[in-house]
Amino acid sequence: MSDYARLGPLGLALGLTAAFAAPTLAEDLIPVTYGTNWVAQAEHGGFYQAVADGTYKACGLDVTIVPGGPQVNNQALMLAGKLDFYMGGTLDAMFGVQQGLPLVNVAAMFQKEPQVLLTHPGKIPDFARMKGLSTIFTADGAAYWEWMKSAYGFTDEQRKPYTFNSAPFIADENSAMQGYLTSEPFSVEKEAGWKPDVWLLADQGYTSYSTTIQATKDTVEKKPEVVKCFVDSSIKGWYTYLYGDNKAANAAIIAANPDMTQESIDYAITHLKSEGIVDSGDTLTMGIGAITDDRMKDFYAKMVKAGVIPDGVDISQSYTTAFVDKGVGLELKPK
Repeated sequence: MSDYARLGPLGLALGLTAAFAAPTLAEDLIPVTYGTNWVAQAEHGGFYQAVADGTYKACGLDVTIVPGGPQVNNQALMLAGKLDFYMGGTLDAMFGVQQGLPLVNVAAMFQKEPQVLLTHPGKIPDFARMKGLSTIFTADGAAYWEWMKSAYGFTDEQRKPYTFNSAPFIADENSAMQGYLTSEPFSVEKEAGWKPDVWLLADQGYTSYSTTIQATKDTVEKKPEVVKCFVDSSIKGWYTYLYGDNKAANAAIIAANPDMTQESIDYAITHLKSEGIVDSGDTLTMGIGAITDDRMKDFYAKMVKAGVIPDGVDISQSYTTAFVDKGVGLELKPK
């Protein structure tokens, strides 16, 4: 557990009492910015929900979501002090420690990394048999590919670069293609007219968290009451987005990203829920956003074995459990 986890609950409570005493006017709210890692989509829904239904404001925050995109580096903007929080991941924070960057994950909104591999329908009976395929389209430098080699014996001779074009995969039944659970399976079905088999890497042992709330060490140490308020409200936003009325949040997503359709959003929400991306495992008792030391150590050991990151990195500095694992929002989940 990191040093940040030693922040006492009483200290946090006192800070909240002083800083967030029932604000009623806009000028009472503390402005907060959250930079996402891509354009607005259902995968960001819980954050848009907490803006749309006033959950952030009820906690004393005036939150602005800053979308990412191909030409936007919101993590760099956070490090430069231009944003308060960033939508990060497990591995980038570990690399941050290795490189001396003050990145700290304060919550993990996705318990499962939504990375998938797609194969032709019925082509292989189980994930390990994918080694028999001649071609696997994956992105250059993908950490999960190094893990697949280490854990399952895949070889670089099989790999071809993924170019965000599904046509080569669709044409070759002896191939597999990387994707995101809530995106590529949907687009391939639309393009090919058949449903691909979908292999979620998280269910094969790839234990990374995803869609984290990431802050700088300075923010965690100097503004713990703001961090707690943002994390708690985001957790509640995700419960409502998944299990409640999410119409206003979806409207906000489409307004921020006109290329998004309600059909795509509905598909994404269905699969976020059915595959337990947000709410499964530890979250069932600890609440959405959960992080555990055991899970972090497990993933780090796998990355060391795969040669992705060196041994000896103090990963306890890459995250904190001070703001999660307390059952926040569990009452919002239907019984």
